[in-house]
Amino acid sequence: MRTFSKRALAAPTALAAIGLVLTGCGSKASDTATESTAASCVDTSGDTIKVGSLNSLSGTMAISEVTVRDSIALAVDEINSAGGVLGKKIQIVAEDGASEPTVFAEKAEKLISSDCVAAVFGGWTSSSRKAMLPVFEDNNSLLYYPVQYEGLEDSKNIFYTGATTNQQIVPALDYLKEKGVTSLYLVGSDYVFPQTANRIIKAYAEANGIEIKGEDYTPLGSTDFSTIINKVRSADADAVFNTLNGDSNVAFFREYKNVGLTAQDMPVVSVSIAEEEVGGIGVQNIEGQLTAWDYYQTIDSPENKTFVDAYKARYGAAKPTSDPMEAAYTSVYLWKNTVEKANSFATADIQANADGVAFDAPEGKVTIDGSNHHISKTARIGEIRGDGLIYTVWDSGTPIEPDPYLTSYPWAESLGS
Repeated sequence: MRTFSKRALAAPTALAAIGLVLTGCGSKASDTATESTAASCVDTSGDTIKVGSLNSLSGTMAISEVTVRDSIALAVDEINSAGGVLGKKIQIVAEDGASEPTVFAEKAEKLISSDCVAAVFGGWTSSSRKAMLPVFEDNNSLLYYPVQYEGLEDSKNIFYTGATTNQQIVPALDYLKEKGVTSLYLVGSDYVFPQTANRIIKAYAEANGIEIKGEDYTPLGSTDFSTIINKVRSADADAVFNTLNGDSNVAFFREYKNVGLTAQDMPVVSVSIAEEEVGGIGVQNIEGQLTAWDYYQTIDSPENKTFVDAYKARYGAAKPTSDPMEAAYTSVYLWKNTVEKANSFATADIQANADGVAFDAPEGKVTIDGSNHHISKTARIGEIRGDGLIYTVWDSGTPIEPDPYLTSYPWAESLGS
């Protein structure tokens, strides 16, 4: 017998904001990287400066990443209309990562070495980021990565503008625990982010009296969920924690509904479904389910209204905004603000001046932590409703400082080993 109801899960609560400070543990990307001596070919002599946009415009991740490309272009156009950066207009060189990590690495190398961009904005899956990481470190260039991820990483050549674990997964677990959840079923795509996220979830669960009733993975792009859904139904967990990515979510939620599972009986908490994906899944298949992000289109603030209105004016009134899009949009402004603080486009100057750079983003004020290149973010739990939008049912109240290695949590001590 469950100890909560769907209404209880969706009710706003007063969970305390999680303010954490990174002190460092685990295996950092920068620990093993050698200092690059690669010479930059970035040309600052003219009246333009090139940046790269690298997103999956084809393949299984295109359902999510095309709109990220669009929000990067929106930010660039806004900045150019306001005079550019250090008096230079920004020129985008766009590439398609094609939902393949090896292609992301190849295109990143092209953007840096052939197109001579000052920075690259993009990537989605952790596999794509990890494939690109050595390219940026070896060339001493900069990647602005806009998607929530599994943490346990930092690099001096990457700025992480999506949520890290203590800004998304841990608040989601705290929320579920407060609502009386004592058992979970884990479903994810078979790659880095879901596997690592579920390691973290299992460590949290063990320390907090939550039973893991099952754990299943499926390849990216998988559309056959009949076996997994039957296992989920038989397990009868209090809730499902979903780390599927891309269009696999369409098949998962359609099958979930087909077998009679509902948000009232066994809610699903998703960390990779935003407003754009809701339309692809079909709101009738996902209404009432929960998400964990830092931004929703429904946030009521002047900054968000300006962002939403500008995006819809450019791409269509029916086009929603979402967390990764907003984080990508924000990343362009954070790069601009850091360049202006440094008075330089050079990688070393940007790295040296990044700490404390802030932006009044649509999600709320965000600030770069120069020690780990993550940003402070406000955590939000949302409910998907009949209009296809996601509404905040809980938030952390204030921005949460990034703690990518979860050093503030005793239960996470084994994760870095």
